[in-house]
Order: sequence, then structure tokens, then C-alpha cells
Amino acid sequence: MAVLIKDIQRNANEIIRIEVSEFKGKELINIRIWYVAARDNDGNEIYKPTQKGIALDIAEFDELRKGIDKLEAYIKDSNTGTIPDQPLPKNKADYSEGLPDQDEEAETGE
Repeated sequence: MAVLIKDIQRNANEIIRIEVSEFKGKELINIRIWYVAARDNDGNEIYKPTQKGIALDIAEFDELRKGIDKLEAYIKDSNTGTIPDQPLPKNKADYSEGLPDQDEEAETGE
């Protein structure tokens, strides 16, 4: 059984849902995009999950929080015109084919 933590309206047809769920005996933090799949007889939207999202073991929450704290510091620094410090990545990333979801957003005009 999933426990809803927060829905964030992404656009008119999508939300980002944060929930805690269980899979194969492990508690997971799910952050996933959901879309309006239909409407019920009362006109209420019925959402279904997409494959776009992440699932983290709940034990990884502290690392997620540290990342969000660093993101907050980056946003504050960038709003004041300061260039924030950046740690060297532990793993190299290959962006030769563009950023993830970049092509899809260009195609849909988002």
C-alpha cells in the first residue's frame, strides 16, 4: 500500500507524485510523473503513473536530503549572482546525446 506524501502540479495534465511504497519487502521513496488518464462520472481526474521517475530505498533518504539541501544553496547563490561551489562528480556523465528527456520535451513543445 502506497502512502501519498505530496502531489506537485507539473502542468494541466501531469503531476509529480511523491509517495512511500513497498516492493519485494523494501520500503521505497517513489518520485514519479503521473498523467490524467480519464475522468470519472463526476468529472474528477483519474491519474495513472508513467515510467518516468525514480524509486529510492528509504535508507537513501539522508543522501536525497543532502542533495536537496545543496540544490537549495545553489538556487540561493544563483539568485544573488554568486557562482556556487561544485564538487567533482564521483562518476562521469556522457551528455553527447543531450540531457535526459531533452529530445522529448523539444518534440512536445514543453
